[in-house]
Amino acid sequence: MPQDTSPSRAAPDQAEVLIIGAGPAGLMAADHLAGLGHAVTVCDRMPSPARKFLMAGRGGLNLTHSEPLERFLTRYGPAAAALEPAIRAFNPDALRAFALDLGQETFIGSSGRVFPRAMKASPFLRAWLSRLEARGVRLISRLVWDGFAGPGTSRFLAADGSPRLMAARVTLLALGGASWPRLGSTGGWATPLRSEGVELVPFQPANCGFTVDWPADLVAGFAGTPLKRLAARHRGHTVRGEAVLTRQGLEGGLVYALSAALRDTLAAEGEALLELDLRPDLDADELARRLARPRGKQSRSTFLRKAAGLTPVEQALVRALTPRLEAPEDLAAQIKALPVRLTGTAGMDRAISSAGGVAWSAVAADYSLKVRPDVHVAGEMLDWEAPTGGYLLQACFATGLAAARGMAAALARDTGQAGGTPS
Repeated sequence: MPQDTSPSRAAPDQAEVLIIGAGPAGLMAADHLAGLGHAVTVCDRMPSPARKFLMAGRGGLNLTHSEPLERFLTRYGPAAAALEPAIRAFNPDALRAFALDLGQETFIGSSGRVFPRAMKASPFLRAWLSRLEARGVRLISRLVWDGFAGPGTSRFLAADGSPRLMAARVTLLALGGASWPRLGSTGGWATPLRSEGVELVPFQPANCGFTVDWPADLVAGFAGTPLKRLAARHRGHTVRGEAVLTRQGLEGGLVYALSAALRDTLAAEGEALLELDLRPDLDADELARRLARPRGKQSRSTFLRKAAGLTPVEQALVRALTPRLEAPEDLAAQIKALPVRLTGTAGMDRAISSAGGVAWSAVAADYSLKVRPDVHVAGEMLDWEAPTGGYLLQACFATGLAAARGMAAALARDTGQAGGTPS
């Protein structure tokens, strides 16, 4: 895709379709609208597109999930009803077909998650950018959106700080949330939108780690150590997965899956109790029977490793967080419900995603802003959150397409022409 990176060259002052933000939502909208024959310009603050998308794919690009759609939709919590039309219109099967059309065959992993065969994001993105270039999409990099300069006109700051203006018939804001700001999603768009009268919900970290006041000796010996085959409970919510003990607290999929509930408890009460089940595949009675075996000459650590399968880091957690117990049934109960007191979130800069953003009440059914019908919004800018597992990318793709369809309809109304068919 051709890129304009020179700050001394003024951006075109006219565009038919202007998309601000070159992440999955923005590129999805560009793909659809360019496929309908519209002239599309994409602007992004970073030197190259889809930085966060590439980061997400470093360990295996989890595009979506294969679970039944009715269960899939529940993963979006309070925002499920708002997101449902877009996700039903572009569901996980449709996303897999879209990937295949780019030459990226997908497969379903043992967890039900869906990945491209190549696993990484870079081949997917290269194929996508190649198609966008073939469809005439123009990408202008290193432009920071700075609000509106009048009806239909957006104001930007170039890399040298100079202002640039661009007018468009329709505009899409797909600027991301507020997590991982070094990858471009700074949330700085909130200030100009607030000045326009757009209702916003305050940002909060989502899919985030949490802080714990660990004993110094635990941190010294085990910071960075993974905790595997765990279950975690918090007020009726139970999940299985893995975590990592960090110097600050806990990170990893196990706590990410509970982050919304934990964050709400922290906000209300100042701390949150997370119970870790170190042996979720054993019930308490069976574990107690194993712990009742004669220890003989074995050290306590050797005995716990052999009888209960506890790793050194798990044994250290038991020692650090609870009293030393000898009765088998008491020790078993301790291992099955190890109390970890969380004191705060790890912060937005390390959160995988963010909650908050543009309130759904500020957005029409076609994803246009009610106060500016020529401006649409999609992706993580909207107030929704979901656990990891493919749900985040699915909603970004789906809302990007939903907004593009709304934009196509607006263009058709504006010109009196019938809308095209989906690409």
